[in-house]
Amino acid sequence: MHNPSEQPVHYGGGKPDERPVMRSIGRGMRNTCPSCGKGKLFRAFLKPVDQCAVCGEEMHHHRADDLPAYLVIFVVGHVLLTGYMLTDSIFVLSPWAHLAIWVPLAVLAALLTIQPIKGGVIGLQWAQRMHGFGGDSDEDAMRRHGGSDP
Repeated sequence: MHNPSEQPVHYGGGKPDERPVMRSIGRGMRNTCPSCGKGKLFRAFLKPVDQCAVCGEEMHHHRADDLPAYLVIFVVGHVLLTGYMLTDSIFVLSPWAHLAIWVPLAVLAALLTIQPIKGGVIGLQWAQRMHGFGGDSDEDAMRRHGGSDP
């Protein structure tokens, strides 16, 4: 039975600063710093800044890798496939007409969504203290938790 006078035990030292996941992802998707929400996240189309110009949060160690591309393929593919199937069931078009419609839409949709999705992934990594955003390198975190390098 739980005694109300007992305090819960917290392991791992002091309480770290709070990093709400959804707020961080939203800030990243708006291409702003997940920490302060004011600084720019990207210096080029898909190249994040090394450090936030407003709050000084370091961004150079993020590891978004291929996840943004996979998410773009997943989202754009589902939206465009739904659109294709709906139009194909209503209108009778030649395969060339479908090609002329859906290929440019796919390219445009992918280009419009890749940067916000990559920003959201960086925001998620920052909120979860992944890949150096918690103050440790990946190697230090693996050693501390008993993991080994591949």
